[in-house]
Amino acid sequence: MEDRERIDAYLSRLLIGADHGLGPTIESLRLLQKRHLLNVPFENLDIHWKRPIVLEPKRLFEKIIIDRHGGFCYELNGVFNELLRDLGFQTRLVSARVFGGERGFGPEFDHAAIIVTVGRSEYLADVGFGDFAAEPLQLFTDIEQHDREGVFMIRRNPDGAFEVARMVSGSWVPEYRFDPLGRDLSEFAEMCDFQQFSAESHFTKGKVCSILTDGGRKTLTDTKYIVTRNGEKTEEQVASDDRFDEILMREFRIARPVQHL
Repeated sequence: MEDRERIDAYLSRLLIGADHGLGPTIESLRLLQKRHLLNVPFENLDIHWKRPIVLEPKRLFEKIIIDRHGGFCYELNGVFNELLRDLGFQTRLVSARVFGGERGFGPEFDHAAIIVTVGRSEYLADVGFGDFAAEPLQLFTDIEQHDREGVFMIRRNPDGAFEVARMVSGSWVPEYRFDPLGRDLSEFAEMCDFQQFSAESHFTKGKVCSILTDGGRKTLTDTKYIVTRNGEKTEEQVASDDRFDEILMREFRIARPVQHL
């Protein structure tokens, strides 16, 4: 597939028309991240459907753009990073360590995020963390950044790493910390395998599919379908695999793959 065809297919997936006029500007970056979050779900379904996740750009493009599935961080930010570069953005993947409450921060390569340079400014772009900022966060430290998903702040630690926090009930709660060093997607392969195969990984413990909506978010798990709309939350119990599959198709347009004997 030629570059132009690949870009047009990706933008069609994001419901952006061919006459888009996008370039490496902050306005384009904001639009692309928001549309990505509204149209491509965060999900770990292949792990539970026993379909190995391989961090190879062509395979990720086919899964997420052509087959119209979602993915988790390495997949979503991996393929989004390729689109940004195709559109002329200067980017680099960075390794992040996710905050796990009392467990502290996870290991290196726990999460993949993107740093985008626009003019003289840098931005943290992330379409693979689930419930996170809807728009890029400027890589300024110790400044409150207001987003439709909350108030965020980026801080710099003494060791040089950056830490992203969100205001929750009057306190700053870390989301993850990341080193600004650029990484290749292949460097995340070992942790990707841990996340999809290890019994210690939270991704292997249950299915999840979640997407941003104009009024909030909708999330499907093995046991619940949760919809937040304009601050109001509703929950439906998911009592069977068949009911899970019904909601998955109706709300996310994803079908369980046919199992061949």
